[in-house]
Amino acid sequence: MVTALVFDCDGVLADTERYGHLPAFNATFERFGLPVRWSEQEYGEKLRIGGGKERMASLFDDPAFAAAVGAHDRTEKLVTWHKAKTAAFRKLVADGRVPPRPGIDRIIVAALAQGWTVAVASTSAEESVRAVLERAIGAENAKSVPVFAGDIVPAKKPDPAIYELTAERLGLDPVDTLVIEDSRNGLLAAAGAGLRCLVTVNGYTRDEDFTGAVAVVSELGEPGRPPIEVLANRTTVRFGDFLTLDDLSACLREELR
Repeated sequence: MVTALVFDCDGVLADTERYGHLPAFNATFERFGLPVRWSEQEYGEKLRIGGGKERMASLFDDPAFAAAVGAHDRTEKLVTWHKAKTAAFRKLVADGRVPPRPGIDRIIVAALAQGWTVAVASTSAEESVRAVLERAIGAENAKSVPVFAGDIVPAKKPDPAIYELTAERLGLDPVDTLVIEDSRNGLLAAAGAGLRCLVTVNGYTRDEDFTGAVAVVSELGEPGRPPIEVLANRTTVRFGDFLTLDDLSACLREELR
């Protein structure tokens, strides 16, 4: 049996990037009168940078932006902007504007019921991650899911630090731990920590290189929804219309092709 499932947050627990983080960033830029608005395409490029503060910091790479807002107190500005952005994001989550991804509640609740360890490992702000988790699986279930997030590690994904810390703190055996990610950066972070990784893609990450993933699927899926799309599968298991706990267990137990 699988002893641990470790989920990324953004793009995995919920479709946060398009419906949460992007509008929260833009609302923050508007609030502070910053001369920038990110389109969906531009934000897709920013997603290559791990961490919200780090994405904001990349604005200063543009000399015109730096000159317009002043760079002498850059660190203080970034802290203020990111705090406001986090508050805007949490409101979007609370208002039901950030939909959980199919299968998340089903899989996590079932795993907890069977005694599996379930955790979330993300380099997003911890308060944002907890808000998404509670919205996705309910506040009571969320109490059973430890969260490792934010600046708890010095380096963001694709650095493996967040997964190494999670495994260390929870005493996880890599042989019995499966990571659920949605991006190449996340896959590289999991692999760097010696953990197998299943990828559930989203609109921003679908075309990324997921070489090394155990399997790549469109979503975890739900009964009654259209069948999931299997983009890659290194196991010999034939996935059905939606993934089950047995499927996830097989992703650890199977010899990979």
